[in-house]
Parts: sequence; C-alpha cells; structure tokens
Amino acid sequence: MKKRFFYIISFLLIFCIEVLIALYVRDNFIRPYVGDMLVVVLVYSFVRIFLPTGIPRMPFYVFLFACFVEVLQYFRLVETLGITNRAARIILGPTFDWADIACYAVGCVFIVLFERFFQHKL
Repeated sequence: MKKRFFYIISFLLIFCIEVLIALYVRDNFIRPYVGDMLVVVLVYSFVRIFLPTGIPRMPFYVFLFACFVEVLQYFRLVETLGITNRAARIILGPTFDWADIACYAVGCVFIVLFERFFQHKL
C-alpha cells in the first residue's frame, strides 16, 4: 500500500506540473523538452498505481506507448478524426517530432535510475 500511495501522489504532482506547463509556460526548453520527458513519468506513475509491484521492463513499455502516440501524430490522427476538443488535441498532440521521442527516452532512463536507486526504500 505504501508504494501505491507513493505513485498516487507522484501522479497527481506530475499531472499538476504538466497542466501548469501546458497553460503557462511558453518557452523553448521547459514546454517542449521537460514537458515531454515528464509525460512518460506521468504515464509510468499512473500504471504503477494499479501495478504497485511493477512488471519487468515497464519503463520500456511506457516508452513504446509514447512512441506509438508519436507515430499517430505523424499520421495526423487528430486531423484525420476531426478532433476539435482542446484537451484531446493537447493529449494526443498535433505534430510529430523526433525530439519528442528523444525526450521520452530520457524520461524512461530517469524512471529506471529512480527505481534502481529508491526501489529498496519504498
């Protein structure tokens, strides 16, 4: 239960940070790079709420999921489906960018390092 609580708090905190970035940050570093790196940590934290003991290679699976969403952006899924809802457009993202994939990889490396360092402490 201690791990689950940790991941609930992590998810809520990172979600709030992501919303603040999306609403108020208009720069060339935090929004495009840190925001993309944090989104994989957000997804990972969400999954760990329901799987507190984790599964092997979960950060890799989260990376694959993020890349899948990025590929959907390459094929312009938002435009193809005619999605006009602002929140859905932000979540799915309108444009493909190779730098996003690099940010997802950095986020997943951060997850692996964090889990290895704190695994025995949680």
